[in-house]
Amino acid sequence: MKLTLFHIKLVHTLIFWGLSACVLYAVWSGLVDRITTLTWVAVLLTLLEGLVLLAFGGTCPLTILAERRGAARGSVADIFLPKPVADRIFPVCGTTFFIALIVIAFRVLR
Repeated sequence: MKLTLFHIKLVHTLIFWGLSACVLYAVWSGLVDRITTLTWVAVLLTLLEGLVLLAFGGTCPLTILAERRGAARGSVADIFLPKPVADRIFPVCGTTFFIALIVIAFRVLR
């Protein structure tokens, strides 16, 4: 089976929604003071994504792969999201995750 741009976009979008769920779950579990193993899994997966991005110079490896398959550089052609939403993923998700970490740390350390 040949890996097409559609397949890359599909996988990238599914990963995005999964990691977004991790961020939201981390915030929720901190706010309601239900820090569980699942909370730590969500935090770990989100941090792992951060390490992958760091290792690839701030670019998702799936974006690089999509560009090799014909997606325009610097565009959101590698994910199924509207451009205004995709352009704000890192600031919104990053800030939300940072808040989640602060709330979780507060709950754990009190």
